[in-house]
Amino acid sequence: MIFLASQLQRFVRALRIWVILLGLIFYLWFDSKKWTYLKGYTTKRREIRNTLRAKWLTKELVNLGSAFIKLGQLLSARADVIPSAWVNELSSLQDRVPPFEFELVQEILTNELGNSSEKIISIDEIPIGSASLAQVHKARLINEKNVIFKVQRPDIEKFFRLDLDVMNQVAKVVQRIKSLSRGNDWIGIAKESKRVLLRELDFCIEAQYAARFKQQFLDDSDILIPSVFWDLSTSKVICLEYIPGIKINDIQSLKSNDIDTSSIAKIGATSYLKQLVNYGFFHADPHPGNLAVSADGSLIYYDFGMMGFVSERIRGRLNSMIKAAALRDVSGLVKELQIAGLIEKDIEIGPVRRLIRIMLNEALTPPFDSQIIEKLSGDISELAYGKPFRIPIELIFVFRALSTFEGVGRYLDPEFNLIAIAKPFLLPLMTSKNPESNDLLNELGRQVTEIGSKAVGLPKRLDENLERLEQGDLQLQVRMGESDRQLRRMINAQQSLGNSVLLGSLAISSALLASTNRPFLFLIPVTVGFPITLNWIKLQFKMRSESRLDNFQGRKSFK
Repeated sequence: MIFLASQLQRFVRALRIWVILLGLIFYLWFDSKKWTYLKGYTTKRREIRNTLRAKWLTKELVNLGSAFIKLGQLLSARADVIPSAWVNELSSLQDRVPPFEFELVQEILTNELGNSSEKIISIDEIPIGSASLAQVHKARLINEKNVIFKVQRPDIEKFFRLDLDVMNQVAKVVQRIKSLSRGNDWIGIAKESKRVLLRELDFCIEAQYAARFKQQFLDDSDILIPSVFWDLSTSKVICLEYIPGIKINDIQSLKSNDIDTSSIAKIGATSYLKQLVNYGFFHADPHPGNLAVSADGSLIYYDFGMMGFVSERIRGRLNSMIKAAALRDVSGLVKELQIAGLIEKDIEIGPVRRLIRIMLNEALTPPFDSQIIEKLSGDISELAYGKPFRIPIELIFVFRALSTFEGVGRYLDPEFNLIAIAKPFLLPLMTSKNPESNDLLNELGRQVTEIGSKAVGLPKRLDENLERLEQGDLQLQVRMGESDRQLRRMINAQQSLGNSVLLGSLAISSALLASTNRPFLFLIPVTVGFPITLNWIKLQFKMRSESRLDNFQGRKSFK
Protein backbone atom coordinates (compact mmCIF):
# COMPACT_ATOMS: atom_id res chain seq x y z
CA MET A 1 0.00 0.00 0.00
CA ILE A 2 2.82 2.36 0.89
CA PHE A 3 4.54 1.50 -2.41
CA LEU A 4 1.37 2.28 -4.40
CA ALA A 5 0.96 5.59 -2.59
CA SER A 6 4.58 6.44 -3.35
CA GLN A 7 4.14 5.57 -7.04
CA LEU A 8 0.93 7.61 -7.23
CA GLN A 9 2.70 10.58 -5.65
CA ARG A 10 5.51 10.20 -8.16
CA PHE A 11 3.05 10.06 -11.08
CA VAL A 12 1.12 13.14 -9.91
CA ARG A 13 4.36 15.06 -9.42
CA ALA A 14 5.66 14.13 -12.87
CA LEU A 15 2.29 14.99 -14.47
CA ARG A 16 2.33 18.44 -12.86
CA ILE A 17 5.84 19.11 -14.15
CA TRP A 18 4.93 17.98 -17.67
CA VAL A 19 1.82 20.20 -17.72
CA ILE A 20 3.97 23.22 -16.86
CA LEU A 21 6.53 22.24 -19.50
CA LEU A 22 3.88 21.88 -22.21
CA GLY A 23 2.45 25.25 -21.19
CA LEU A 24 5.91 26.80 -21.50
CA ILE A 25 6.46 25.28 -24.96
CA PHE A 26 3.07 26.61 -26.08
CA TYR A 27 3.89 30.10 -24.80
CA LEU A 28 7.24 30.05 -26.61
CA TRP A 29 5.56 29.01 -29.87
CA PHE A 30 2.70 31.49 -29.45
CA ASP A 31 4.99 34.43 -28.66
CA SER A 32 7.18 33.67 -31.68
CA LYS A 33 4.26 34.24 -34.10
CA LYS A 34 3.86 37.86 -35.17
CA TRP A 35 0.15 37.41 -35.96
CA THR A 36 -0.55 36.82 -32.25
CA TYR A 37 0.20 40.50 -31.52
CA LEU A 38 -3.20 42.09 -32.11
CA LYS A 39 -1.87 45.67 -32.12
CA GLY A 40 1.06 44.77 -34.35
CA TYR A 41 4.42 43.17 -33.65
CA THR A 42 7.19 45.34 -32.21
CA THR A 43 10.37 44.53 -30.34
CA LYS A 44 9.04 46.33 -27.26
CA ARG A 45 5.83 44.26 -27.22
CA ARG A 46 7.89 41.07 -27.57
CA GLU A 47 10.04 42.11 -24.59
CA ILE A 48 6.91 42.81 -22.52
CA ARG A 49 5.64 39.31 -23.28
CA ASN A 50 9.02 37.82 -22.41
CA THR A 51 8.90 39.55 -19.04
CA LEU A 52 5.37 38.25 -18.36
CA ARG A 53 6.37 34.70 -19.31
CA ALA A 54 9.46 34.94 -17.10
CA LYS A 55 7.31 36.03 -14.14
CA TRP A 56 4.93 33.13 -14.81
CA LEU A 57 7.80 30.64 -14.99
CA THR A 58 9.37 32.00 -11.79
CA LYS A 59 6.06 31.64 -9.96
CA GLU A 60 5.64 28.05 -11.19
CA LEU A 61 9.19 27.13 -10.15
CA VAL A 62 8.54 28.49 -6.66
CA ASN A 63 5.31 26.46 -6.46
CA LEU A 64 7.15 23.30 -7.58
CA GLY A 65 9.54 23.60 -4.66
CA SER A 66 13.19 23.53 -3.72
CA ALA A 67 14.69 21.53 -6.59
CA PHE A 68 13.10 23.76 -9.21
CA ILE A 69 14.01 26.93 -7.34
CA LYS A 70 17.65 25.79 -7.45
CA LEU A 71 17.20 24.87 -11.11
CA GLY A 72 15.92 28.39 -11.80
CA GLN A 73 18.97 29.83 -10.05
CA LEU A 74 21.24 27.67 -12.20
CA LEU A 75 19.39 28.66 -15.39
CA SER A 76 19.79 32.33 -14.47
CA ALA A 77 23.48 31.80 -15.27
CA ARG A 78 22.67 30.56 -18.78
CA ALA A 79 22.27 33.81 -20.70
CA ASP A 80 23.45 31.82 -23.72
CA VAL A 81 20.29 29.67 -23.81
CA ILE A 82 17.48 31.80 -22.34
CA PRO A 83 16.37 35.41 -23.05
CA SER A 84 17.80 38.25 -20.94
CA ALA A 85 14.35 39.07 -19.48
CA TRP A 86 14.19 35.51 -18.15
CA VAL A 87 17.71 35.76 -16.73
CA ASN A 88 16.79 38.92 -14.79
CA GLU A 89 13.62 37.41 -13.38
CA LEU A 90 15.13 34.02 -12.48
CA SER A 91 18.02 35.80 -10.76
CA SER A 92 15.50 37.03 -8.18
CA LEU A 93 14.87 33.46 -6.97
CA GLN A 94 16.79 33.98 -3.73
CA ASP A 95 14.60 34.85 -0.74
CA ARG A 96 11.07 33.74 -1.58
CA VAL A 97 10.94 30.48 0.37
CA PRO A 98 8.96 30.48 3.64
CA PRO A 99 10.65 28.87 6.68
CA PHE A 100 9.59 25.52 8.12
CA GLU A 101 8.53 24.99 11.73
CA PHE A 102 11.02 25.54 14.56
CA GLU A 103 9.97 22.22 16.17
CA LEU A 104 11.31 20.43 13.09
CA VAL A 105 14.57 22.37 13.40
CA GLN A 106 15.03 21.17 16.99
CA GLU A 107 14.13 17.61 16.01
CA ILE A 108 16.67 17.57 13.16
CA LEU A 109 19.42 19.01 15.38
CA THR A 110 18.80 16.38 18.05
CA ASN A 111 18.73 13.50 15.56
CA GLU A 112 21.79 14.66 13.64
CA LEU A 113 24.04 15.84 16.49
CA GLY A 114 23.10 13.33 19.20
CA ASN A 115 24.78 14.14 22.51
CA SER A 116 26.65 17.05 20.90
CA SER A 117 23.35 18.95 20.74
CA GLU A 118 23.76 19.54 24.50
CA LYS A 119 26.51 22.06 23.63
CA ILE A 120 23.79 24.41 22.37
CA ILE A 121 22.66 26.75 25.18
CA SER A 122 20.11 28.70 23.16
CA ILE A 123 18.88 29.01 19.60
CA ASP A 124 16.69 31.70 18.05
CA GLU A 125 13.29 30.51 16.91
CA ILE A 126 13.06 33.02 14.04
CA PRO A 127 15.58 32.15 11.30
CA ILE A 128 17.92 34.84 10.02
CA GLY A 129 17.62 33.35 6.54
CA SER A 130 15.44 30.86 4.69
CA ALA A 131 16.46 29.39 1.33
CA SER A 132 15.32 26.59 -0.95
CA LEU A 133 17.52 23.92 0.65
CA ALA A 134 17.83 25.02 4.26
CA GLN A 135 17.27 27.76 6.79
CA VAL A 136 19.71 29.45 9.16
CA HIS A 137 19.30 30.01 12.90
CA LYS A 138 21.56 31.95 15.23
CA ALA A 139 22.61 30.08 18.38
CA ARG A 140 24.89 30.29 21.40
CA LEU A 141 27.16 27.44 22.56
CA ILE A 142 28.19 26.33 26.03
CA ASN A 143 31.63 27.92 25.46
CA GLU A 144 29.91 31.33 25.00
CA LYS A 145 30.59 31.42 21.26
CA ASN A 146 27.94 32.75 18.87
CA VAL A 147 27.33 30.47 15.88
CA ILE A 148 24.79 29.85 13.15
CA PHE A 149 23.21 26.51 12.27
CA LYS A 150 22.24 25.81 8.68
CA VAL A 151 19.58 23.11 8.85
CA GLN A 152 18.47 21.18 5.77
CA ARG A 153 14.76 21.05 5.00
CA PRO A 154 13.17 17.74 6.06
CA ASP A 155 12.75 14.99 3.40
CA ILE A 156 14.16 17.28 0.73
CA GLU A 157 16.52 14.65 -0.70
CA LYS A 158 13.65 12.30 -1.61
CA PHE A 159 11.79 15.00 -3.52
CA PHE A 160 15.04 16.26 -5.04
CA ARG A 161 15.87 12.91 -6.62
CA LEU A 162 12.33 12.51 -7.94
CA ASP A 163 12.37 15.99 -9.50
CA LEU A 164 15.84 15.49 -10.96
CA ASP A 165 14.74 12.24 -12.64
CA VAL A 166 11.80 14.08 -14.22
CA MET A 167 14.16 16.89 -15.29
CA ASN A 168 16.28 14.37 -17.18
CA GLN A 169 13.18 13.02 -18.95
CA VAL A 170 12.13 16.56 -19.85
CA ALA A 171 15.61 17.35 -21.18
CA LYS A 172 15.56 14.29 -23.46
CA VAL A 173 12.20 15.31 -24.92
CA VAL A 174 13.17 18.97 -25.38
CA GLN A 175 16.42 17.92 -27.06
CA ARG A 176 14.35 16.25 -29.80
CA ILE A 177 12.51 19.50 -30.59
CA LYS A 178 14.70 21.13 -33.22
CA SER A 179 13.51 24.70 -32.60
CA LEU A 180 14.44 24.42 -28.90
CA SER A 181 17.49 22.15 -29.05
CA ARG A 182 19.36 23.92 -31.82
CA GLY A 183 22.71 24.96 -30.38
CA ASN A 184 21.73 23.86 -26.85
CA ASP A 185 22.75 20.69 -25.04
CA TRP A 186 19.75 20.35 -22.70
CA ILE A 187 20.71 16.81 -21.70
CA GLY A 188 24.18 18.03 -20.71
CA ILE A 189 22.68 20.93 -18.76
CA ALA A 190 20.32 18.53 -16.93
CA LYS A 191 23.17 16.19 -16.01
CA GLU A 192 25.35 19.02 -14.77
CA SER A 193 22.43 20.50 -12.77
CA LYS A 194 21.82 17.10 -11.16
CA ARG A 195 25.48 16.75 -10.23
CA VAL A 196 25.65 20.25 -8.74
CA LEU A 197 22.37 20.01 -6.84
CA LEU A 198 23.03 16.58 -5.31
CA ARG A 199 26.46 17.75 -4.21
CA GLU A 200 24.87 20.80 -2.60
CA LEU A 201 22.61 18.52 -0.52
CA ASP A 202 25.66 17.14 1.33
CA PHE A 203 26.58 19.72 3.97
CA CYS A 204 29.82 17.85 4.72
CA ILE A 205 31.01 18.96 1.28
CA GLU A 206 29.91 22.53 2.02
CA ALA A 207 31.90 22.45 5.29
CA GLN A 208 34.99 21.34 3.36
CA TYR A 209 34.41 24.13 0.83
CA ALA A 210 34.11 26.72 3.62
CA ALA A 211 37.34 25.55 5.26
CA ARG A 212 39.21 25.56 1.93
CA PHE A 213 37.85 29.00 1.05
CA LYS A 214 38.91 30.40 4.44
CA GLN A 215 42.40 28.96 3.91
CA GLN A 216 42.78 31.02 0.73
CA PHE A 217 42.29 34.32 2.60
CA LEU A 218 44.04 33.65 5.92
CA ASP A 219 46.60 36.39 5.18
CA ASP A 220 44.06 38.88 3.81
CA SER A 221 42.63 41.11 6.55
CA ASP A 222 40.12 42.61 4.10
CA ILE A 223 38.25 39.29 3.74
CA LEU A 224 36.42 37.46 6.54
CA ILE A 225 35.29 33.83 6.23
CA PRO A 226 33.46 32.05 9.10
CA SER A 227 35.16 29.05 10.70
CA VAL A 228 33.57 25.57 10.68
CA PHE A 229 32.64 23.78 13.94
CA TRP A 230 33.25 20.22 12.77
CA ASP A 231 31.88 18.49 15.88
CA LEU A 232 28.50 20.18 15.27
CA SER A 233 28.32 19.54 11.53
CA THR A 234 26.86 16.59 9.61
CA SER A 235 25.55 15.91 6.10
CA LYS A 236 22.31 17.75 6.99
CA VAL A 237 23.51 20.32 9.53
CA ILE A 238 26.44 22.71 9.34
CA CYS A 239 27.62 24.94 12.19
CA LEU A 240 29.63 28.06 11.33
CA GLU A 241 31.09 30.96 13.24
CA TYR A 242 28.68 33.89 13.51
CA ILE A 243 30.19 37.01 11.93
CA PRO A 244 27.73 39.92 12.02
CA GLY A 245 27.80 42.46 9.23
CA ILE A 246 25.89 45.02 7.21
CA LYS A 247 24.30 43.70 4.02
CA ILE A 248 26.37 44.80 1.07
CA ASN A 249 23.37 46.39 -0.67
CA ASP A 250 22.41 48.49 2.38
CA ILE A 251 24.14 51.64 1.16
CA GLN A 252 22.66 53.94 3.82
CA SER A 253 23.87 51.78 6.73
CA LEU A 254 27.32 51.45 5.15
CA LYS A 255 27.69 55.21 4.76
CA SER A 256 26.33 55.90 8.24
CA ASN A 257 29.13 53.66 9.58
CA ASP A 258 31.72 55.66 7.57
CA ILE A 259 32.43 52.75 5.23
CA ASP A 260 33.71 53.65 1.76
CA THR A 261 31.47 51.74 -0.65
CA SER A 262 33.86 52.18 -3.59
CA SER A 263 36.63 50.63 -1.48
CA ILE A 264 34.37 47.65 -0.69
CA ALA A 265 33.67 47.18 -4.42
CA LYS A 266 37.40 47.13 -5.15
CA ILE A 267 38.11 44.70 -2.28
CA GLY A 268 35.41 42.37 -3.56
CA ALA A 269 36.60 42.50 -7.17
CA THR A 270 40.21 41.89 -6.12
CA SER A 271 39.20 38.93 -3.98
CA TYR A 272 37.23 37.45 -6.88
CA LEU A 273 40.10 37.78 -9.30
CA LYS A 274 42.37 36.08 -6.76
CA GLN A 275 39.88 33.21 -6.51
CA LEU A 276 39.74 32.78 -10.29
CA VAL A 277 43.33 33.45 -11.33
CA ASN A 278 45.41 32.41 -8.33
CA TYR A 279 43.39 29.57 -6.79
CA GLY A 280 40.90 28.31 -9.38
CA PHE A 281 38.33 27.89 -6.57
CA PHE A 282 35.67 30.55 -6.18
CA HIS A 283 32.34 31.48 -4.60
CA ALA A 284 29.79 30.82 -7.36
CA ASP A 285 26.80 32.64 -5.84
CA PRO A 286 27.87 36.17 -4.78
CA HIS A 287 24.42 37.77 -4.61
CA PRO A 288 23.84 40.47 -1.92
CA GLY A 289 22.32 37.94 0.49
CA ASN A 290 25.67 36.11 0.67
CA LEU A 291 27.85 39.22 1.09
CA ALA A 292 28.17 41.60 4.02
CA VAL A 293 30.56 44.21 5.41
CA SER A 294 31.97 44.19 8.94
CA ALA A 295 32.19 47.27 11.15
CA ASP A 296 35.87 47.75 10.27
CA GLY A 297 35.20 47.62 6.50
CA SER A 298 36.11 43.99 5.75
CA LEU A 299 34.12 41.96 3.23
CA ILE A 300 32.32 38.90 4.64
CA TYR A 301 31.37 35.86 2.55
CA TYR A 302 28.47 33.62 3.58
CA ASP A 303 26.98 30.36 2.23
CA PHE A 304 29.43 27.99 0.57
CA GLY A 305 26.99 25.49 -0.91
CA MET A 306 27.62 26.62 -4.48
CA MET A 307 31.33 26.85 -5.25
CA GLY A 308 33.06 26.73 -8.63
CA PHE A 309 36.32 25.32 -9.94
CA VAL A 310 38.57 26.45 -12.79
CA SER A 311 40.75 23.58 -13.91
CA GLU A 312 44.42 23.94 -14.81
CA ARG A 313 43.48 23.17 -18.43
CA ILE A 314 41.05 26.09 -18.68
CA ARG A 315 43.42 28.43 -16.82
CA GLY A 316 46.16 27.48 -19.29
CA ARG A 317 43.83 28.17 -22.20
CA LEU A 318 42.91 31.59 -20.74
CA ASN A 319 46.63 32.32 -20.54
CA SER A 320 47.08 31.51 -24.24
CA MET A 321 43.92 33.40 -25.26
CA ILE A 322 45.04 36.58 -23.52
CA LYS A 323 48.47 36.33 -25.19
CA ALA A 324 46.91 35.82 -28.63
CA ALA A 325 44.51 38.76 -28.15
CA ALA A 326 47.32 41.06 -26.98
CA LEU A 327 49.39 40.15 -30.06
CA ARG A 328 46.38 40.47 -32.44
CA ASP A 329 46.98 36.83 -33.43
CA VAL A 330 43.59 36.01 -34.95
CA SER A 331 44.36 32.44 -36.02
CA GLY A 332 45.97 31.67 -32.68
CA LEU A 333 43.00 33.08 -30.76
CA VAL A 334 40.48 31.11 -32.86
CA LYS A 335 42.51 27.94 -32.30
CA GLU A 336 42.59 28.51 -28.55
CA LEU A 337 38.84 29.20 -28.47
CA GLN A 338 38.23 25.91 -30.28
CA ILE A 339 40.51 23.95 -27.94
CA ALA A 340 38.75 25.48 -24.91
CA GLY A 341 35.37 24.46 -26.36
CA LEU A 342 34.12 28.03 -26.85
CA ILE A 343 33.64 27.48 -30.60
CA GLU A 344 31.93 24.51 -32.21
CA LYS A 345 34.21 22.25 -34.25
CA ASP A 346 32.11 21.38 -37.31
CA ILE A 347 31.22 24.89 -38.50
CA GLU A 348 32.30 27.34 -41.19
CA ILE A 349 35.16 29.07 -39.37
CA GLY A 350 35.57 31.89 -41.92
CA PRO A 351 32.86 34.23 -40.50
CA VAL A 352 34.12 33.65 -36.95
CA ARG A 353 37.71 34.44 -37.95
CA ARG A 354 36.66 37.63 -39.74
CA LEU A 355 34.55 38.72 -36.78
CA ILE A 356 37.44 38.19 -34.34
CA ARG A 357 39.89 39.96 -36.68
CA ILE A 358 37.69 43.04 -36.85
CA MET A 359 37.15 42.97 -33.07
CA LEU A 360 40.89 42.76 -32.40
CA ASN A 361 42.01 45.24 -35.04
CA GLU A 362 39.23 47.81 -34.83
CA ALA A 363 36.47 47.18 -32.30
CA LEU A 364 38.92 47.04 -29.37
CA THR A 365 40.96 50.02 -30.55
CA PRO A 366 39.30 53.45 -30.14
CA PRO A 367 38.09 55.48 -31.90
CA PHE A 368 35.57 52.86 -32.98
CA ASP A 369 34.72 52.50 -36.66
CA SER A 370 30.98 52.95 -37.29
CA GLN A 371 31.24 50.76 -40.42
CA ILE A 372 32.31 47.60 -38.58
CA ILE A 373 28.97 45.84 -39.11
CA GLU A 374 29.00 46.66 -42.83
CA LYS A 375 32.50 45.20 -43.12
CA LEU A 376 31.15 41.91 -41.80
CA SER A 377 28.38 42.00 -44.51
CA GLY A 378 26.76 38.57 -44.82
CA ASP A 379 28.88 37.01 -42.07
CA ILE A 380 26.57 38.34 -39.34
CA SER A 381 23.59 36.37 -40.64
CA GLU A 382 25.74 33.25 -41.02
CA LEU A 383 26.99 33.62 -37.45
CA ALA A 384 23.47 34.08 -36.09
CA TYR A 385 22.22 31.08 -38.08
CA GLY A 386 25.06 28.77 -37.14
CA LYS A 387 25.42 29.74 -33.44
CA PRO A 388 29.15 28.93 -33.44
CA PHE A 389 29.95 30.11 -29.91
CA ARG A 390 29.45 27.84 -26.91
CA ILE A 391 29.96 28.18 -23.16
CA PRO A 392 31.54 25.05 -21.65
CA ILE A 393 29.85 23.79 -18.49
CA GLU A 394 33.02 24.55 -16.53
CA LEU A 395 32.85 28.27 -17.36
CA ILE A 396 29.14 28.80 -16.71
CA PHE A 397 29.61 29.60 -13.02
CA VAL A 398 32.64 31.80 -13.77
CA PHE A 399 30.57 34.05 -16.04
CA ARG A 400 27.64 33.99 -13.64
CA ALA A 401 29.81 34.93 -10.65
CA LEU A 402 31.58 37.72 -12.52
CA SER A 403 28.36 39.20 -13.92
CA THR A 404 26.65 39.00 -10.51
CA PHE A 405 29.53 40.62 -8.71
CA GLU A 406 29.91 43.28 -11.38
CA GLY A 407 26.29 44.23 -10.68
CA VAL A 408 27.06 44.42 -6.96
CA GLY A 409 30.18 46.50 -7.68
CA ARG A 410 28.27 48.99 -9.84
CA TYR A 411 25.62 49.29 -7.13
CA LEU A 412 28.31 50.17 -4.60
CA ASP A 413 30.25 52.44 -6.96
CA PRO A 414 28.73 53.80 -10.22
CA GLU A 415 32.29 54.20 -11.59
CA PHE A 416 33.22 50.60 -10.82
CA ASN A 417 35.34 49.09 -13.62
CA LEU A 418 36.12 45.39 -13.32
CA ILE A 419 38.47 45.42 -16.33
CA ALA A 420 40.64 48.17 -14.80
CA ILE A 421 40.91 46.24 -11.53
CA ALA A 422 41.68 43.04 -13.46
CA LYS A 423 44.74 44.45 -15.27
CA PRO A 424 47.28 43.56 -12.53
CA PHE A 425 45.95 39.98 -12.60
CA LEU A 426 45.88 39.67 -16.39
CA LEU A 427 49.39 41.00 -17.01
CA PRO A 428 51.14 38.05 -15.28
CA LEU A 429 49.12 35.69 -17.49
CA MET A 430 50.74 37.29 -20.54
CA THR A 431 54.23 36.61 -19.26
CA SER A 432 56.29 33.48 -19.69
CA LYS A 433 56.34 30.82 -17.01
CA ASN A 434 60.02 31.69 -16.54
CA PRO A 435 60.07 34.96 -14.54
CA GLU A 436 63.67 35.72 -15.58
CA SER A 437 62.96 35.67 -19.31
CA ASN A 438 61.88 38.52 -21.55
CA ASP A 439 58.27 37.90 -22.60
CA LEU A 440 58.40 39.83 -25.86
CA LEU A 441 61.61 38.12 -26.94
CA ASN A 442 60.14 34.75 -26.00
CA GLU A 443 57.03 35.41 -28.08
CA LEU A 444 59.10 36.67 -31.02
CA GLY A 445 61.33 33.62 -30.74
CA ARG A 446 58.29 31.37 -30.71
CA GLN A 447 56.86 33.02 -33.82
CA VAL A 448 60.24 32.90 -35.63
CA THR A 449 60.53 29.20 -34.82
CA GLU A 450 56.98 28.59 -36.02
CA ILE A 451 57.57 30.52 -39.27
CA GLY A 452 60.84 28.64 -39.80
CA SER A 453 59.20 25.26 -39.34
CA LYS A 454 56.44 26.23 -41.80
CA ALA A 455 59.00 27.51 -44.31
CA VAL A 456 60.94 24.22 -44.14
CA GLY A 457 57.76 22.25 -44.79
CA LEU A 458 56.48 24.56 -47.54
CA PRO A 459 58.08 22.70 -50.56
CA LYS A 460 56.66 19.39 -49.35
CA ARG A 461 53.17 20.89 -48.90
CA LEU A 462 53.31 22.45 -52.39
CA ASP A 463 54.36 19.13 -53.90
CA GLU A 464 51.54 17.30 -52.12
CA ASN A 465 48.92 19.84 -53.22
CA LEU A 466 50.14 19.75 -56.85
CA GLU A 467 49.91 15.96 -56.82
CA ARG A 468 46.36 16.15 -55.41
CA LEU A 469 45.45 18.71 -58.09
CA GLU A 470 46.74 16.39 -60.84
CA GLN A 471 44.74 13.49 -59.42
CA GLY A 472 41.59 15.56 -59.13
CA ASP A 473 41.43 15.22 -55.31
CA LEU A 474 41.90 18.92 -54.58
CA GLN A 475 38.62 20.78 -54.23
CA LEU A 476 38.21 24.53 -54.32
CA GLN A 477 35.57 25.87 -51.96
CA VAL A 478 34.22 29.31 -52.85
CA ARG A 479 32.10 31.01 -50.21
CA MET A 480 29.41 33.25 -51.69
CA GLY A 481 27.09 34.61 -49.01
CA GLU A 482 24.79 36.40 -51.47
CA SER A 483 24.45 33.27 -53.67
CA ASP A 484 23.48 31.24 -50.61
CA ARG A 485 20.75 33.72 -49.73
CA GLN A 486 19.47 33.73 -53.31
CA LEU A 487 19.37 29.92 -53.30
CA ARG A 488 17.37 29.90 -50.07
CA ARG A 489 14.88 32.38 -51.54
CA MET A 490 14.49 30.24 -54.67
CA ILE A 491 13.82 27.14 -52.58
CA ASN A 492 11.22 29.01 -50.49
CA ALA A 493 9.54 30.35 -53.65
CA GLN A 494 9.46 26.87 -55.18
CA GLN A 495 7.91 25.39 -52.02
CA SER A 496 5.35 28.21 -51.91
CA LEU A 497 4.39 27.61 -55.54
CA GLY A 498 4.04 23.87 -54.93
CA ASN A 499 1.83 24.48 -51.90
CA SER A 500 -0.30 26.95 -53.87
CA VAL A 501 -0.92 24.40 -56.66
CA LEU A 502 -1.71 21.68 -54.12
CA LEU A 503 -4.11 23.95 -52.20
CA GLY A 504 -5.87 24.89 -55.44
CA SER A 505 -6.33 21.22 -56.33
CA LEU A 506 -7.68 20.44 -52.87
CA ALA A 507 -10.10 23.39 -53.10
CA ILE A 508 -11.44 22.10 -56.42
CA SER A 509 -11.76 18.58 -54.98
CA SER A 510 -13.63 19.95 -51.97
CA ALA A 511 -16.04 21.88 -54.20
CA LEU A 512 -16.75 18.79 -56.35
CA LEU A 513 -17.33 16.58 -53.32
CA ALA A 514 -19.69 19.15 -51.81
CA SER A 515 -21.94 18.85 -54.90
CA THR A 516 -22.27 15.03 -54.64
CA ASN A 517 -24.79 12.93 -52.75
CA ARG A 518 -22.43 12.88 -49.78
CA PRO A 519 -21.49 16.55 -49.31
CA PHE A 520 -19.82 15.90 -45.92
CA LEU A 521 -16.91 14.32 -47.83
CA PHE A 522 -15.68 17.84 -48.65
CA LEU A 523 -14.11 17.83 -45.14
CA ILE A 524 -11.45 15.32 -46.27
CA PRO A 525 -9.53 17.71 -48.62
CA VAL A 526 -10.15 20.57 -46.16
CA THR A 527 -8.54 18.56 -43.35
CA VAL A 528 -5.62 17.52 -45.56
CA GLY A 529 -5.13 21.11 -46.68
CA PHE A 530 -5.01 22.63 -43.17
CA PRO A 531 -1.31 21.87 -42.38
CA ILE A 532 -0.39 22.78 -45.98
CA THR A 533 -2.11 26.14 -45.50
CA LEU A 534 -0.18 26.78 -42.29
CA ASN A 535 3.09 25.96 -44.07
CA TRP A 536 2.14 28.26 -46.97
CA ILE A 537 1.43 31.15 -44.56
CA LYS A 538 4.75 30.53 -42.82
CA LEU A 539 6.59 30.67 -46.16
CA GLN A 540 4.87 33.96 -47.05
CA PHE A 541 6.04 35.59 -43.83
CA LYS A 542 9.55 34.17 -44.33
CA MET A 543 9.76 35.45 -47.93
CA ARG A 544 8.43 38.86 -46.90
CA SER A 545 11.00 39.23 -44.08
CA GLU A 546 13.82 38.24 -46.48
CA SER A 547 12.55 40.75 -49.03
CA ARG A 548 12.59 43.50 -46.40
CA LEU A 549 16.13 42.53 -45.44
CA ASP A 550 17.24 42.70 -49.10
CA ASN A 551 15.62 46.11 -49.53
CA PHE A 552 17.29 47.35 -46.38
CA GLN A 553 20.72 46.12 -47.51
CA GLY A 554 20.07 47.59 -50.96
CA ARG A 555 19.34 51.02 -49.48
CA LYS A 556 22.50 50.80 -47.35
CA SER A 557 24.56 49.84 -50.41
CA PHE A 558 23.03 52.72 -52.41
CA LYS A 559 23.94 55.16 -49.65
